[in-house]
Amino acid sequence: MGRPEYPRDIREFRQKFTTQESCLEYLIRCRWPEGFVCPKCSGKSGTLLKTRSLFLCRDCRHQTSPTSGTIMHRSHIPIQEWFWAAYVVATHTPGISAVQIQRQLGSSSDTTAWHMLHRLRKGMVNENRSRLSGLIEADESIIGGPAKGKRGRGVTAAKHKTLVIGAVEVLTYEDKKGKRCERAGRLRLSTLDDAGEVSIRHFLTQNIEAGSTLRTDGWRGYSDDALVSYKHRVRVVRTPERAHRVAPHIHRVFSNLKTWINGTHHGVDPKYLQSYLDEFVFRFNRRNTPMAAFQTLLGISTRKAPLPLRNLVVLS
Repeated sequence: MGRPEYPRDIREFRQKFTTQESCLEYLIRCRWPEGFVCPKCSGKSGTLLKTRSLFLCRDCRHQTSPTSGTIMHRSHIPIQEWFWAAYVVATHTPGISAVQIQRQLGSSSDTTAWHMLHRLRKGMVNENRSRLSGLIEADESIIGGPAKGKRGRGVTAAKHKTLVIGAVEVLTYEDKKGKRCERAGRLRLSTLDDAGEVSIRHFLTQNIEAGSTLRTDGWRGYSDDALVSYKHRVRVVRTPERAHRVAPHIHRVFSNLKTWINGTHHGVDPKYLQSYLDEFVFRFNRRNTPMAAFQTLLGISTRKAPLPLRNLVVLS
């Protein structure tokens, strides 16, 4: 069948997804672009039982719902509303809060909207994504308000303060006058317990290809042991006011991240921060193709295990 085309604007979205059947058909093509594959026996011969919206495997007779084993698994929310939420979250540049989702869907429960958003954020991380490569700018920042009596990376010892590490590809190009310029490429963000070399090394090996060149501010956490697989360019920061000049791309990312968290969500509890970072990274990396991000989100989400509400409540 091949992967379906994504809606290029909100008018096309409304035309494509008017019924449950049209949403299911689109989801099926996103989940099995080369044809149905049975999740139980890997058989490739199945019949769609349209009256029940189920696939019947001809080999093992197992019945599979298009939403089973996805973030929409066993959800009582209509699939049209899932599509609308996914579309808004993926394409709305400033992001959207649970309160706004609740208003958009006309839901009486803010818990339902909050749970939907967390499920969608889980669907934004592709475990098979390629690591960053080339020239990389890396640094850390503290998410949260000021902490009395503490400075620098020691602020994270205070309540509601979280250390976040970021790495962004630096891409070079020539402008119309032939001048060499830089712009930000793909991004990775993660929370850190500390800024020591062990924590930093773990982040780097998980997110950056060996042999890449790292541009840092000279913090001792970026030691020779932490960067053993990388080339290292140090730009020493003598005063905090110069930090944005030394690492302009990652500092612009941190600035936009803080504006988004404080403006759209009015702050984030540290125990949920990583999922918000995942959402920010997802949209940042697809900022040039926001409409295609909707289809990408559905495609990744179909490969994700369900996220029961009780699992989120346990964190509270």
